[in-house]
Amino acid sequence: MIRLSELALPLDHAEHALREAILTRLGIGEGELIDFTIFKRSYDARKKNTEITFVYIIDLEVSNETALLARFADDVHVGPAPDTAYYPVAVAPEGLAERPIVIGFGPCGLFAALILAQMGFNPIVLERGRNVRQRTQDTWALWRQNTLMTESNVQFGEGGAGLFSDGKLYSQVKDPKFYGRKVMREFVEYGAPENILFVNKPHIGTFRLTSVVAKMREQIQALGGEIRFESKVTDLLLDNGQVTGVELSDGSQLKSRHVVLALGHSARDTFRMLHARDVQIEAKPFAIGFRIEHPQTMIDKSRLGKYAGHEELGAADYKLIHHAKNGRAVYSFCMCPGGQVVAATSEEGRVVTNGMSQYSRKERNANAGIVVGINPEQDFPGGPLAGVELQEKLESVAYQLGGCDYSAPAQLVGDFIRGEASSELGEVIPSYQPGVKLGDLAKALPDYVIEAIREALPAFGKKIRGFDRDDAVLTGIETRTSSPIRIPRDTESLQSLNVRGLYPAGEGAGYAGGILSAGIDGIKVAEALALDMVKQFQDQSL
Repeated sequence: MIRLSELALPLDHAEHALREAILTRLGIGEGELIDFTIFKRSYDARKKNTEITFVYIIDLEVSNETALLARFADDVHVGPAPDTAYYPVAVAPEGLAERPIVIGFGPCGLFAALILAQMGFNPIVLERGRNVRQRTQDTWALWRQNTLMTESNVQFGEGGAGLFSDGKLYSQVKDPKFYGRKVMREFVEYGAPENILFVNKPHIGTFRLTSVVAKMREQIQALGGEIRFESKVTDLLLDNGQVTGVELSDGSQLKSRHVVLALGHSARDTFRMLHARDVQIEAKPFAIGFRIEHPQTMIDKSRLGKYAGHEELGAADYKLIHHAKNGRAVYSFCMCPGGQVVAATSEEGRVVTNGMSQYSRKERNANAGIVVGINPEQDFPGGPLAGVELQEKLESVAYQLGGCDYSAPAQLVGDFIRGEASSELGEVIPSYQPGVKLGDLAKALPDYVIEAIREALPAFGKKIRGFDRDDAVLTGIETRTSSPIRIPRDTESLQSLNVRGLYPAGEGAGYAGGILSAGIDGIKVAEALALDMVKQFQDQSL
């Protein structure tokens, strides 16, 4: 298999033009090209007002691969294609009685359980929330009726926090073993659009993702795994530094010497339990800020020029960063084209926002977090859980500012920059449900965050025309950008540094940020756990 990169074609090229371009680029005849697939397709919009082009990476088969590779030996854009297939590292031994436990059924827990099930280890998944269908109903109850279910919401339940997002499937993590391709292929196998395998910034969208996750759960069960919803882990069973099982909220216990801790970033009560059990935990940096909304048509025009609205390009996104004079970095986070801002709290008396999009990305507003990085040394000293306590404090203030009914505090960008409270909306209508209360967001976050964002918004307006328009809307607050803690683990065994058999994983443990990286980490810990189970079984059999 050969990989050909940097193959550019016009945006509106005919289907047959891609094959013709491959033949021309390689200088081969029609009969020599056996087959080809698109590995990746991105677009080059640097000349957005003259011509946007698609740029392809192609994997292909030819009749004489050795000769062609020799002919292009000095061409960095032609070479052997890497093997991206997935190969299981173990198979459960016959007679193995122990079953691994996976705590949490977000993207990390989902893929940890799937890989373990595919290898024959029959995992038991414990998810504090409800299944995806029930969870969706509970989440809509908050958005439409101001009714919060603390164990079934945007944060907790089948699919995890990633379910109610844009369904983004791209990441900047290093992935030398192509676990990301495994994640993508599994999603496609269970109903995701096939184009996520090759588009530059793939996404599934919230409602498509719900059906995909449900089908993957059914596959885990068909392979011998077990999924227990509304099963909250409240304690670890430990014996001389070795995990031996877990205790649930109903007082029942499950025994296992291999436990995957695939918590989300909002499992604060579980973080506290782990800390009380002396599991090593440390505070880590995260970011706080607001959600900003603009008309999606404005973003499209700025990013795509005359090609704005082109069907092949879809809704445009953006990625922005500004280094403020006070030393703070302000950046866009989790940008959701054609989406909506959603109520994402999991605790009574608190307000926090997130963004999500459907697959079509055709809602009227674009939204993104505009956030400021903070760190424990400078901003929340005081111990491993100091970041959790800061989040809770800020979210409680936001609840008060929003009117104590899960409405969110909001302010127009122009008023925010001028330091004036807002009292009336302009053209941009906020999408947050159950609603917003206009006022002064300077009261919602620390002064250094407000100062940095006030400086950044006009700077962003120079990069995207209209970004700092007076009637763009800021909605507060965004605090759960990533986990406020990290649970350190051994770099080889992936086990907790001071509790054997405990595998901290995914976003809640500080090892992922988003669906794809969480899925990748789930695969990694599943493999490490499987290899350890096989070794222990073999040692016991001697």
